[in-house]
Amino acid sequence: MNTKNLLSTSESVVVAFVLLAILWGSSFVAIEAGLHYFPPLLFAGIRYAIAGVIVLGVAAVASGRTIPRGRDEWLGVAVAGTFLIAAYHGLLYVGEQYVSGAVAAVVVSLSPVLTAVFAALLLPSERLGPVEIGGFVLGIIGVIVIADPTATGLGSSALLGVVLALGGAIAFSLGAVLLRPLRTDLPIAALQGWAMVLGAGILFAGAALFGESPAAIEWSRTAVVSLTYLTLLSGVVAFLIYFALLDAVGPAQLHLVGYVEPLVAAVGSWALLGTLIESEAIIGFVAILAGFIALERRQIAAYVDIDVDMYHWTR
Repeated sequence: MNTKNLLSTSESVVVAFVLLAILWGSSFVAIEAGLHYFPPLLFAGIRYAIAGVIVLGVAAVASGRTIPRGRDEWLGVAVAGTFLIAAYHGLLYVGEQYVSGAVAAVVVSLSPVLTAVFAALLLPSERLGPVEIGGFVLGIIGVIVIADPTATGLGSSALLGVVLALGGAIAFSLGAVLLRPLRTDLPIAALQGWAMVLGAGILFAGAALFGESPAAIEWSRTAVVSLTYLTLLSGVVAFLIYFALLDAVGPAQLHLVGYVEPLVAAVGSWALLGTLIESEAIIGFVAILAGFIALERRQIAAYVDIDVDMYHWTR
């Protein structure tokens, strides 16, 4: 799917970046609201079954090729569907039964840090130096501060929610690294669409395994609004914006979206649900952000240099 021409100016990139952060940050709040009416795995499965079909339709219109070819393309779909959709969202949705969407968003913001660590462990071209290791340690400290096991107790529901959200972040990061050697000519929208459909199937299987029943769904107005928002806006629209930004700025800079999402989630939780984020989550977020900066300092510096050069040339 060729999206390079959609974001041809720096202003359009900034607008797309902010919109993506709003859509994905608010999704944590929409999940929190919807979980009052849906069993968690069924909730995630329904969302991605619908979104996957729509994204595949968009891919068919935009690129004309939607069917994977060969081992690597099918393996890429399997990795993305299993790790990026099913495992990540399954753990996140279950975790948000015990912690607010804002707290879950802060924990998930550790994903870029974990991605760098998994890349160093699994890819021969990636290495971590002392500063990068320090960044990873800072990120882990941030999660520990958020969980606050000494205050909540090791058996508390809040700690369980943080651990589940962290498990989701680990699954997402591991899947992102495992996908790197599997780059093919399959359009990214087609890959994402098939991953959503496969992930939805795994989520439905998990729902059946854990005894979740469609009869438990309460089809209230809030339930319908939450599911629609997550499927169409945070799902389809947000992923199309993501594809365009990925072409425009690359994955390293796009990671920064993850550090705006918790701010959006915190404001949304307060405005819509009356939930205030606690000081531990704020301190933990700062530690995670510091860890990310330590790990990605070279890419951030290079991006800043590029932006400065563009500014001088366009004056």
